[in-house]
Amino acid sequence: MKTQVAIIGAGPAGLLLGQLLHKAGIDSVILERQTPDYVLSRIRAGVLEQGTADLLREAGASTRMDAEGLLHDGFELVLNGRRERIDLKALTGGKQVMVYGQTEVTRDLMQARAASGAMSVYEAADVELHDVTCEKPYVTFTHQGEHVRLDCDYIAGCDGFHGVARRSIPVERLKTFERVYPFGWLGLLSDTPPVNHELIYASSERGFSLCSQRSVTRSRYYLQVGLDEKVEDWSDERFWEELKRRIPEDAARQLITGPSLEKSIAPLRSFVVEPLQYGRLFLVGDAGHIVPPTGAKGLNLAASDVDALHRILVKVYGEGRTDLLEQYSPIALRRIWKAERFSWWMTSMLHQFPDSDAFTRRMLETELDYFLGSEAGRTTIAENYVGLPFEEVA
Repeated sequence: MKTQVAIIGAGPAGLLLGQLLHKAGIDSVILERQTPDYVLSRIRAGVLEQGTADLLREAGASTRMDAEGLLHDGFELVLNGRRERIDLKALTGGKQVMVYGQTEVTRDLMQARAASGAMSVYEAADVELHDVTCEKPYVTFTHQGEHVRLDCDYIAGCDGFHGVARRSIPVERLKTFERVYPFGWLGLLSDTPPVNHELIYASSERGFSLCSQRSVTRSRYYLQVGLDEKVEDWSDERFWEELKRRIPEDAARQLITGPSLEKSIAPLRSFVVEPLQYGRLFLVGDAGHIVPPTGAKGLNLAASDVDALHRILVKVYGEGRTDLLEQYSPIALRRIWKAERFSWWMTSMLHQFPDSDAFTRRMLETELDYFLGSEAGRTTIAENYVGLPFEEVA
């Protein structure tokens, strides 16, 4: 088999990259070790930056998002019961975010991929990358009992934190930056109306909570929990009661509860590797970086990586600009580190850290109070939340 770009991973990053390359007349093959149903079963982010939504429109995969997604002009921050609304639209010159689940983004991109006729290979086992520093890299894998070789020009590693792409780079060639947080998020998905028309990020003495949503009839709620907590110890009743204790009283009174559709605990970490390129292999999305979910940046950062890489490849194939290949990692990392900073800041401001002393806790409360009391501070929060601009490829 031959293709121009081999894409490892059929999550939203790999599918979006494949769709954008297809629109530009660049051939790609996507390899995914799981089944399509398994990929769609992953419960992930639900807030899309304006730049991500615009990129989905450019890819021709936005029809359902534009019809069913919920445009939000703002969100609320709660500090010990005090509710403050961040007016995104007013503070950023009209920008908004789109509430639309990652599962639905993936479904739309899968359908667009199928309609394009481009090749996706699911249940591709034993994927290995070869000669990535040479002019003719290739990928081998097993599919339906057959050993297959895929020759290509470039490889995009869109296969997540545990994927084969990053592991194919010698350890000594990567610099790793990581922070593991001493708590996780217990998430509950339910077919109940959201408690508020916009998201609520709440900090309380009992810990952080988030009231999010997927639609006007489906809600997603989160609680900060210790790393030693187990999902099976949290009945639906216990979850709802604890959530009511952490959100403002008026919101708690309006909360409509119901049986959970899904419950899980996700640990929080910040993680970045540098560089994001090794020869003709490019790391995209979670393969190269992880952010805490507090700032809603995970999927959006993957989209900005895709934006940079696909625009570079368009110029490589259309104009012969191979000099731009070395710009992928610097361009992507500049935006990644700014998003890491915002996610770290939001996480630090809103969570209870078990090892923090009274002085540190008061400093964090004061910092957040300062930002909320200043138009410049609110603007900083707003412009980071809606997403910083994608960098041009020149």
